[in-house]
Amino acid sequence: MSGCCGPEDDGRYSEAFGQRYAISIARRYRRRGLTRPEQRIVELLSGIGVEGATVLEVGGGVGQLQLELLARGAASTVNLELSDAYEEQAESLIRRSRDDGRVTRIVGIDLAEAGHYVESADVVILHRVVCCYPDFERLLGAAADHARRALVFSHPPSTWMTRSMVGLGNTWRSVLGRRYRGFVHSPDAMIDVLRRHGMVVQRRDRAARWRIAAVVREAAPVPRGAAGATG
Repeated sequence: MSGCCGPEDDGRYSEAFGQRYAISIARRYRRRGLTRPEQRIVELLSGIGVEGATVLEVGGGVGQLQLELLARGAASTVNLELSDAYEEQAESLIRRSRDDGRVTRIVGIDLAEAGHYVESADVVILHRVVCCYPDFERLLGAAADHARRALVFSHPPSTWMTRSMVGLGNTWRSVLGRRYRGFVHSPDAMIDVLRRHGMVVQRRDRAARWRIAAVVREAAPVPRGAAGATG
């Protein structure tokens, strides 16, 4: 495993997703494997094709999705994380899987912010990430620009119940003086961003309380007269 540290986040993500949270996620994965939404993401990507693919995950936490995709033939993975609380647990899982040489973890880089270079990948994943980020247009646009073949992301359903629960949670955090906020973005608006960046919808699905969308890179049109040309 290799990694580096860029600028730290302003504390909101480390505050919300600290070491205790990281330990609970890693423990659950060790004992029970992937959650239903995570299993569905792996199934969707396996259907698209991950053999020999490079994977970029934004906000991948302890990296369980990446390890599962490596086991299914992915060539390498890169994880971008704003909170550094996951690294100890991630290192433990990587050692157990013996995938040290194929995993890169980078702390402190926000893909949506200019000024950082992150290499493109065949596949980009954002699981439980867009609901943590205020500007979904910049985040999904940047993610799409880094996806050579496919992108899969999950988001909460845009229902009155979900919006009410997220709103109450944000109010409670404000009372406690915490800076993290959750968001329920419009699913259609998010898909529209990806379409504007050259992606087309392959599948929109649901798993447990999450909605999952898989989009693929739109094939470039064949120039008129190119078919059958011999040069």
